[in-house]
Amino acid sequence: MGSSSVKASLVNADSGKCVATAFYPEKEAPIMAVKAGWAEQDPQMWWDNAKLALRKIMADAGATAEDIKAIGISYQMHGLVCVDKNLKALRPSIIWCDSRAVPYGEKAFKELGSEQCLSHLLNSPGNFTAAKLAWVKENEPEVFEKIYKIMLPGDYIAMRLSGVANTTVSGLSEGMFWDFKNNRVADFLMKYYGFDDSLISDIVPTFSVQSEVCAEAAAELGLKAGTPITYRGGDQPNNALSLNVLNPGEIAATAGTSGVVYGVLGDVNYDPKSRVNTFAHVNHTAEQTRLGVLLCVNGTGILNAWVHRNITPDISYAEMNDLAASVPIGSEGVTIVPFGNGAERLLENKEIGCSVNGLSFNKHNKAHLVRAAQEGIVFSFCYGMEIMQQMGMDIQKIHAGKANMFLSPLFRNTLAGVSGATIELYDTDGSVGAAKGAGIGAGIYKDNNEAFATLDKLEVIEPDAAHRAEYLAAYARWKAVLEERI
Repeated sequence: MGSSSVKASLVNADSGKCVATAFYPEKEAPIMAVKAGWAEQDPQMWWDNAKLALRKIMADAGATAEDIKAIGISYQMHGLVCVDKNLKALRPSIIWCDSRAVPYGEKAFKELGSEQCLSHLLNSPGNFTAAKLAWVKENEPEVFEKIYKIMLPGDYIAMRLSGVANTTVSGLSEGMFWDFKNNRVADFLMKYYGFDDSLISDIVPTFSVQSEVCAEAAAELGLKAGTPITYRGGDQPNNALSLNVLNPGEIAATAGTSGVVYGVLGDVNYDPKSRVNTFAHVNHTAEQTRLGVLLCVNGTGILNAWVHRNITPDISYAEMNDLAASVPIGSEGVTIVPFGNGAERLLENKEIGCSVNGLSFNKHNKAHLVRAAQEGIVFSFCYGMEIMQQMGMDIQKIHAGKANMFLSPLFRNTLAGVSGATIELYDTDGSVGAAKGAGIGAGIYKDNNEAFATLDKLEVIEPDAAHRAEYLAAYARWKAVLEERI
């Protein structure tokens, strides 16, 4: 369940293959922005689109209600849904990209202190769900007084399916409601904001029979009452699950308009500068620490698209990749710092812009710029991965879908060359991953290895040891330029 659409997939439990998939709306779902920096969506819209997507995959696959053995949910992270005692939404959801709560998180971080926040929450309260709720408390007291439970977007869909309000540790951690040091709800932050503990729903394991489809939802959706809901995960942890990334040192990466590197850490730790976010991964338990360290880079595919649109508009992306490959590693001294899509958390929320450096009018041409852009994107990933390594992560393997920037051989080879990690590319999808998560939670699969045994591995890229020194020299030159700018 994303902010642009709701996608549903039906997976055959025996073959592990997706037999039907659909998403609604077919055009991007609306986001309401009443004021600058605001972003809201109506939770009912999510439910309506989920119904349409579900009906289509059932019809396309010829599936009956009895055929559905378990349901898993993946959802846009960090949103806030407030419901009353009748489990009705009291206001539109304040979603992940809404920035109105930033001052509330910053104030809490300052007054509670960085040591307490980072050692317990592993993050600053920032602009996450708890800070969004603080905004509602102060600015909409008449709404706040009526709140029975607060939910993340995925909790809301599970509630509509089952009539039961519950949540997970992974979900609470992404909202800044989980205390990792004491392994419980973060009562110190709840007390600071003036939130009653009763606002938090009952906690259920991520992989388990969390609830069952109720009679009302079954009639509305064409499902069978009693069908178990057995998995729930935020979109980034779920993307990692979809790539079978569950163990310390494994990385899941995406490189669309913006880029995400999500790595698994086996010990409780945090970045003292809060340049990355750390949440409970889907397989985190009190007995087995599995944290998801999340690095976001805003200036990723958007830079590549800008280069294509403005520098190489007459050729395809594949031809653009070939053009870039005609230039040596390091782009013969041209470096591009790719941070032209707003402030970057990676840079402690500085907005330094995109810059081209080392350009010679007598030596360089558009091929150098195309390559330098892709290298700059890779180097920004590697810069973030160094933070993960400082936190204790030993990065050996990167899993990614073969899509967006990972379609470029130059991008893949450069990432493997600089990081020294093996890259494995898969044919996968978040909604399929959620379905397989449901299979694990329902006991249809004994573990993740059985669930993802049929995951299609499309390509493996090993680091090019023969050119490692050239890759590292180019990265060092880029990093020196970046550090001058920040």
